[in-house]
Parts: sequence; C-alpha cells; structure tokens
Amino acid sequence: MAVVTMKQLLEAGVHFGHQTRRWNPKMRRFIFTERNGIYIIDLQKTVRLMDLAYHFVKDLTMQGEKILFVGTKKQAHDSIAEEADRCEMPFVNQRWLGGMLTNFATISKRINRLRELEKMEEDGHFEALPKKEVIKLNHEKEKLMKFLGGIRELKELPGAVFVVDPRKEKIAVAEAMKLEIPIVAIVDTNCDPDEIDYVIPGNDDAIRAVRLITSKIADAVLEGKQGMQMAEKKEGEGQEEAEESAEPEGDKETVGEFAQSEEEFAGIEIPAGLVAEETEGAAGAATPEDR
Repeated sequence: MAVVTMKQLLEAGVHFGHQTRRWNPKMRRFIFTERNGIYIIDLQKTVRLMDLAYHFVKDLTMQGEKILFVGTKKQAHDSIAEEADRCEMPFVNQRWLGGMLTNFATISKRINRLRELEKMEEDGHFEALPKKEVIKLNHEKEKLMKFLGGIRELKELPGAVFVVDPRKEKIAVAEAMKLEIPIVAIVDTNCDPDEIDYVIPGNDDAIRAVRLITSKIADAVLEGKQGMQMAEKKEGEGQEEAEESAEPEGDKETVGEFAQSEEEFAGIEIPAGLVAEETEGAAGAATPEDR
C-alpha cells in the first residue's frame, strides 16, 4: 500500500502551493489547479513520488549509506532535528556552512576540534585554565556545536541528501549536485524540480506538512536499517550452517529457513477532481499561510 495516504496529505495541508504570482513554470506538471490565488498541488503525484523516494531511501540505507537531513527554515527546524535523531542520521537545521560537502575534509577538522573541546571539558582540563580562557573555549565549543553538532558522527560524505525547500537550501543542493550525491526533496510550486533526483511535490512552509513528509523519510531509514540487520543476521547464520555442514557428523536433520517479503502495492487511484473537491474541506484543518 501507499507510504502516505491522500487523507494524511490533505489534513497536513501538503496540497497548498505558493501564490500564483510566485511560482516556477517547471512545476506546472505537479499542479492540479488554482484556487483563490493559490496553486493546489496534485496529491496523486505526491503519493506516487513519495513512494519512489521512500523506497530509494530504504534501499540506500540497507546498503549502509547515510542520509543527510537538511532544513534550516524555521518551519523545518524542529522536524529535521527530531526525525533525524529518531533514525540516527546526520542533520543540518542551522545555517548551511559553505563547503559542508565540497570541502568535507576541512569540516571534518572542525568536527574533530569539537570533540577535542568536549574531551578537555570532560577530563577536567578546563578547571586548570584561567577563567577568561575557559569562557573563550566554551564559546568556541557552543558555536561549533550549533552548526556542526548534527553532523558530528558523519565520517564520510552521505549517500543522499534529504532537503526541505531546495530553493532556500540552494547552496546545499549545488554542492550535492557537484558531487553527484542524490537529492530527495520537498519541492513547492516556487522551486526548480529539475535539480532534484527524487521530487516530493508539497507544501514546504506548513509545519505539519514538513513534519509528515520528514517522518516518512525517517521511517524509510529505519526500515532500511532493519532490513540490513536481517540480511547480516541471515548471512551470519548461513556461514554457521556452512561450517557445521563441513564437519563430519552422523545423520543430521536440517531445518530450512523461510524468508518473508512484503507485498508491494501500487498507489491508490484517485478519481479526477477529488483533490479539488476535498481541498475546501481540508482548508479548515490546514489553512494556507501568506505564502
């Protein structure tokens, strides 16, 4: 079945795009209609493309890759940090520092400096220093923690980047494109979808909309991790069985293992016009902001 339902998207206000005077013509194919000067996003396409993004993230995570969550606007700040923490992935929810990807070696040195300062504090080294020096080091540590704390466990470049509002995070998108790192993004009607590998058409200004989609990406990461653990466990059991079968033994009964696989269903077909009809009903739950 679909990763996210039409009802969930409507209730979160994912269908509300920007004002018609603020749009990117390249998003035309993802727009269902216009109402009261606001573009309405085609949620049938959002459901289908959300499924594609979900399975891409899940499969990538199963290979042991990291997904970098990026969203520095206030509407995404909390969701990015909380969902990235939930699935134990790196994130950037403060200002994107130029070179975070393209100059990763230098960024790694700053992360090492953060670890060094934390170790100095834990070891009691700060207590032996003058008060003025301690204040200076604490200020440095807090600043590093603010901007690099979310990626402190990132040892190498991520396998993909998940972005909320690629228009605002244009530097992060440009760096990922330069390094050919796949980009998954919530793309509103004022963004350029051609820059994104896995487009999720949706409202990137409503907190509920951002949280819903970000949580689904985090779910994909967790499912991918679970699949990787199961594969490693099965591989380990297979090696044990191979070693046991190599040993000379008497009659031995072998019990076969059966692997279960989830049946995947295509996205639910929605009759034409349903989105526009339900939009009015959903407006009370998630009214568009002055976008």
